[in-house]
Amino acid sequence: MEFNDDVALDTSQVQDMRGAGGGVGGRVALGGGGLGIVGVIIYFVLSQLGGVPAGAPLSTGDVSGGQTVSNTDLAQECRTGKDANTKSDCALVAVINSIQGYWTDEFARSGLTYQPAPTRFFSGGVNTACGSATADVGPFYCPADKQIYIDLTFFKELQSRFGAQGGTFAEAYVLAHEYGHHVQNLFGTSDRVRPGTGPQSDGVRLELQADCFAGVWANHATNVPTSSGKPLIRSISQDDVNRALDVAARIGDDFIQKNLGGGKVDESQFSHGSSAQRERWFTTGINGGDPTQCDTFNTRNLG
Repeated sequence: MEFNDDVALDTSQVQDMRGAGGGVGGRVALGGGGLGIVGVIIYFVLSQLGGVPAGAPLSTGDVSGGQTVSNTDLAQECRTGKDANTKSDCALVAVINSIQGYWTDEFARSGLTYQPAPTRFFSGGVNTACGSATADVGPFYCPADKQIYIDLTFFKELQSRFGAQGGTFAEAYVLAHEYGHHVQNLFGTSDRVRPGTGPQSDGVRLELQADCFAGVWANHATNVPTSSGKPLIRSISQDDVNRALDVAARIGDDFIQKNLGGGKVDESQFSHGSSAQRERWFTTGINGGDPTQCDTFNTRNLG
């Protein structure tokens, strides 16, 4: 994945809290609270081993310290696409700019107004309107405050614990999925989701649609214009796409249950979809580039 060197980055779309020391211990509710690409990692492991009841919110333990936002360092380091080509934090800023640029234009084409959502980089723990969480929760979107939260060490976790190949575009898929949840929130889709788990549950359909929305953005990524008229993203290779699909496969419910849990796959506890489903719906989005093809709620066969 490459960025155009001379295109300006907008760091105002990111709120850097990594020097804040975290938030107050508590819990992020599953279902009605934060919506994440993997849910709560430890939740899956413990539920397989009998540590927490299925469907229960997970207490994330105590984290302490104040919460402040300072974008000074990020603004100084991440000025153009050239910085995004050499610095991982800047690459994420560029990806966020591109994702929100796409949805701004897509909403406008439908006569609607897209409401931008900031992404908050945190370290260790964070307070949100959906509750408080540690990094174990993984990246998530909080509908209550319309913000995305991520401890960037998660990307290392994907490689070391999940065995993913990693890479910039794989990380972009994760962020694009969370922005898919923001789009669902703006459309009111999230409010209509009925509680429950299982391979055909509304929760699974919501997550697969967010995967599809991520693919839709990826289809258009090299054509999303900035204020200068030039796209931030210069190219996405087939290797990039393969790496994103590799992540999708490794965060399926079946993969997590089998490899990070007790070794047994229990479809009744699916909340995000199987590996095959996640790959299918990201592929549907990236091949078609059409958000209307992401109607997982009226699709009988989810894959």
